[in-house]
Amino acid sequence: MTVETTLLRHLPPDLDPCTLPAHVAVIMDGNGRWAKRRGQPRLFGHRRGADNLVNLLHCCKDWGIHTLTVYAFSTENWQRPKVEVELLMWLIEQMIRQKLPELKAMGMRFDCIGDLTVLPHSLRSEIQRAIEQTADNTSVEFVMAINYGGQQEILQACQAIAARVEDGALTASQVDRALFEEQLYTHRKPNPDLLIRTSGEKRLSNFLLWQLAYTELYFTDAFWPDFDAGEFHQALLAYQSRNRRFGQVKTA
Repeated sequence: MTVETTLLRHLPPDLDPCTLPAHVAVIMDGNGRWAKRRGQPRLFGHRRGADNLVNLLHCCKDWGIHTLTVYAFSTENWQRPKVEVELLMWLIEQMIRQKLPELKAMGMRFDCIGDLTVLPHSLRSEIQRAIEQTADNTSVEFVMAINYGGQQEILQACQAIAARVEDGALTASQVDRALFEEQLYTHRKPNPDLLIRTSGEKRLSNFLLWQLAYTELYFTDAFWPDFDAGEFHQALLAYQSRNRRFGQVKTA
């Protein structure tokens, strides 16, 4: 048995199960550059990245991490070449269709956040099927952000609340954090404890801007297809070394 397989089946002994993040968010960056270094087209990297995502889901299940949210396609990604966008949409659809039996067997609950209305009909159908068929599962919640943008999410929430105030259903003084969060895609989901971004980039790229207010950030130079169980282990070790104060002063 390899070290990698051992890591996937058992929580590494240097990780404290009581202080693991309950919710990990990931910006899966570097698929194209990973492929380019190997003389392959970008789609080759995206395919490998999709396979790697399933490996990370196994880690989450085996190690006791309850929610994984990944940035699959941003509102800005529509600016990429049309052929690449079409291939990405096809790849996401194929991944959901092909991996659904495995997700169900792992007891995972699938969900999506973002504006799904503009996605191809076949992709929306696969998303809905996966949501419905995994609705009762409880081992890990797997959330894909597709056509998602943090600024747009906040703007839409503000517009929805403003419309209710304008209609007289609310007063401005009734608008609080809880009411605002009801308008977000992530309503009823916990905020991430840890955000991981791969490929050496150190920015949020319009991802979960409201939800990441007190999230621990972890950046790695590894391209997403190379972010294996060992890399995830290092990210969790870094997380457990942090002193999370949420704006408070904690004394020993």
